[in-house]
Amino acid sequence: MAALIYLGWSWYEGDLLRSVDGDLIRVREDWQLWTAAVLLLWSVVGGMIVKPLLSKRDRRVLDTERKNSRQMAGVNGASLYVESHGSKTLPTLILTHGWGLDSTIWGYAKQDLSSAFNVVTWDLPGMGMSKPGEDGVNLPAFAANLKHLIEQVSYDKVILVSHSIGGMTTQTLARDYPEFFEARVAGVVLLNTSYTNPLKTMILSKLVLALQKPLIEPMMMITRWLTPLAWLSGWQSYFNGMSHLANRIGFGSSVTHSQLEHTALLSTRNSPGAQALGNLSMFHWDATEALAGSTVPVLAIGGKVDLVTKVEASETIASIAPRGSLLKVEDANHMGFLERFEDYNAAISAFATTSIVR
Repeated sequence: MAALIYLGWSWYEGDLLRSVDGDLIRVREDWQLWTAAVLLLWSVVGGMIVKPLLSKRDRRVLDTERKNSRQMAGVNGASLYVESHGSKTLPTLILTHGWGLDSTIWGYAKQDLSSAFNVVTWDLPGMGMSKPGEDGVNLPAFAANLKHLIEQVSYDKVILVSHSIGGMTTQTLARDYPEFFEARVAGVVLLNTSYTNPLKTMILSKLVLALQKPLIEPMMMITRWLTPLAWLSGWQSYFNGMSHLANRIGFGSSVTHSQLEHTALLSTRNSPGAQALGNLSMFHWDATEALAGSTVPVLAIGGKVDLVTKVEASETIASIAPRGSLLKVEDANHMGFLERFEDYNAAISAFATTSIVR
């Protein structure tokens, strides 16, 4: 955008030259105008060119339709968007999504698991159609609302399935409400998540941690203050394909068109200000010992090529939990539950069935 504005202005201004007759004439370089026009066109439709190059054809299109939903009062003024799929007489699975996403990202899981389970999905406060309450956008508030959700949707024990910050939310629930966690949770599946500040468990962690205070946190604060401008910039990135390129980093080699497209859309559609607040909350979060004294069975699933949360984080979680187990998925990056949905959903189903029987 900066380049096209510069080139367009340069063409308009041109160069003032004196002719042999002594008159001043304005000379414009047409290449500047044409280059600016191409950049303008790319900023609007570039994504249509980039997307097919970054992903494969769908073997099964991700279903992102919202249905079987209700808006539920949350904690301290929060409003929670909740969906239920499957019979309420079946064991309940509560699925909590990762940051920058919403519950529509669980399309495969809802289809694959709802025949055997009552699958409940929800939008974290500040994402999708859920609104934060007085407690704001942070992990303790998410955990309090998850506790409230469990109380509202089931009288029996539930299985918690959570991805990324969703996994941090589940661990915060165990840390902040240990008695409730033991009494109401039959099992936990943690997908591609961390047990502490995620900057510590990502690639190039030493470099990123060195930049946290002087650069990353100030950027988050600026994003929060300039949310409308950040949103405008985000949509421009979505249309020119840069958002798809950025989100491609979270996938392995199996990502398909619908998976990449919807992930890029959600990261753009959700409020940049809310996302910044959630990031700041993660940077100052730790639940290393949250599961250490728990009797609840825990399955940690990590992707072997996860760049955002290295598989070592899942190994640590599985080793800390007394009843922890580990599954490492080949060629799965941070969004492995999408690109390798067959493997993830099969593991979730098998673990949940065993945990309910126990």
